[in-house]
Order: sequence, then structure tokens, then C-alpha cells
Amino acid sequence: MTGRKRRASAPVAGAPLFGAHVSTAGGVGRAFARAETLGAAAFQIFVKSPAQWRGPELTDVSAEAFRAEREARGIARVVAHAGYLINLAAPDKAILLASRVALADELRRSARLGLDALILHPGAHRGEGGLAGIARAAESLAEVLADRTTQGPRLLLENTAGHGSLLGGTWEELALLRSASGAGERIGVCLDTCHAFAAGHAIDEDTGYTAFFADLDARFERSALGCVHVNDSKLPRGARRDRHANLGKGCIGKDFFVRLARDARFAGVPLIVETPSPKDLSGHRRDVNLLRRAWRSGTDLQGETDGRKAG
Repeated sequence: MTGRKRRASAPVAGAPLFGAHVSTAGGVGRAFARAETLGAAAFQIFVKSPAQWRGPELTDVSAEAFRAEREARGIARVVAHAGYLINLAAPDKAILLASRVALADELRRSARLGLDALILHPGAHRGEGGLAGIARAAESLAEVLADRTTQGPRLLLENTAGHGSLLGGTWEELALLRSASGAGERIGVCLDTCHAFAAGHAIDEDTGYTAFFADLDARFERSALGCVHVNDSKLPRGARRDRHANLGKGCIGKDFFVRLARDARFAGVPLIVETPSPKDLSGHRRDVNLLRRAWRSGTDLQGETDGRKAG
């Protein structure tokens, strides 16, 4: 990029860091310009294709340019999402080994880019049972994080929709996995609102919201929450399926996102939307602006309708 770069506005004290997952097409450094069109204070990327075990080499030139671009733009937080093939609880030895190698590679890439965290789905036990899956995933985490070359960004375990043999449908499972890994503060958590709703947590109701976050606070120190994926759900609560919808257009409904945006526990935490959006980012822009308005006003969202479905 040529010409003078515009430094992003400094985040307002006490505000969440609103942003979105953005593409790195054309080079990892291109993500900054895309995030800037959203007015984002934080964003998320993939450090390689999430659907492949290996990726092209990350050159020193690209890594250094990325770091320089971040400094110039003044982005507060940049996180990455790990590849979808990784399963640290896999009973198949070949898949387990490939998953450990892939996670180590993504941690090294994230460290070279100077990222703040790498977000990871905890894995699936494939019929061997939750406790066996947690034990295997914990062993995987301990092995990968013990490697000196993987030091750097914090690893955030993301809650899941609990479909099939997926681990992480509850805070209890994520706390057990973190404890069993022995990695301590090197591992934190990432909340996905769609996943929580799909897993059956009544976060769209006052009592359910309070109980869900009280459980989080009881099992993790406040600093463990490193990121929130802010997504509505196309399917009803408890569907156990991960189907994202734009904010206020799905079954969770607008009121939850107003409350989330204004919840003081998220001050300084990246709130990242992963909602449907055309290539022009209009979907992301609409959702980031919705959160920003909710945080600023806490009142009616200027005509945004509640898309919550009956039932």
C-alpha cells in the first residue's frame, strides 16, 4: 500500500473491541484495509487455508510487513482461527499426529505475525466418550505447547454447539480440558454466542444469560476470556448445529446482542462477528455498527427488527 496510512481511532476506554473475521486474499497484510472499512478495533483472520493441513510458506518479508501494517493502523487486537481439520482428541493416530503438527505450525505462524491469540475448536472424541476425548486433547495440548518453537500467542479454546461427539459444549468441559493440559494461563477461552445457544444454553433469557456467565466466572478467571464470536443462530436453541445468522435476524434475537455489547465484563475484549456477508463486507459492517450503536446507546437500534422466531 502506498501513500500515508490512516491510523485507526483509539478504542474508547471501557469499550469492547468491535470487529469481524476478514479475508487475507491477496496477502495477509490486505486484512488491515478490509478491517478499516468496518471501523474495526480488532479483527480475526486465518493464517492459512482452514480446510487444508498445510499452507504456503510465510516469508519473513510478509511477516514483517504485517507487523508494520498493524503498527501503522493502530489495531488493538488481532487474532486467528485455527484450521477446521485439527482434532486434538482424534482416536485415529494418523489424524491425531497431523492435528498436532498443524496446530504447532499455526502457532508458529501466529507468533511470527505478532498475533494476540489463536482460537481452536477443542476436538471430537469420535465415539470414545467425553472423558477419553478430554484426556487425549489435553495430552495433545501439553505436547504442542511444550515445544519451544510454539511459544507466543495464547491459545483460546472455543465453546461448541455440542453436535455429535464434539467436546466443549459446556464451560465445565473446557475447564476440565484446560486443567488437564497443565498449561495454565497459556490457554484461555473464546465464547461463540451461536454455539452456546445451539448447545442449549438459554442466553436469550434473563435468567439464562445470568446463569451462563455466572458459570463462566465460576470456572475461569476474568482474564481467561480472550475473545467473543458474536453470531446469531439460524436454528432454534438446542438444535446442536452451528448455523450463523446476522445479528437480530436469527433465533437469539436483538435484545441479547444489546445486552452483550453493554456488558462491562467485555471491556477490552475483541467482539468478532462471523456472520453472513457479501464480499463487499456489507453484512459485517451492518452487524459491527449494530453492536457499536448498542454499546453507545443501550436503547432502540434505530429500526433494526427483532428476527427471533417463534418456538
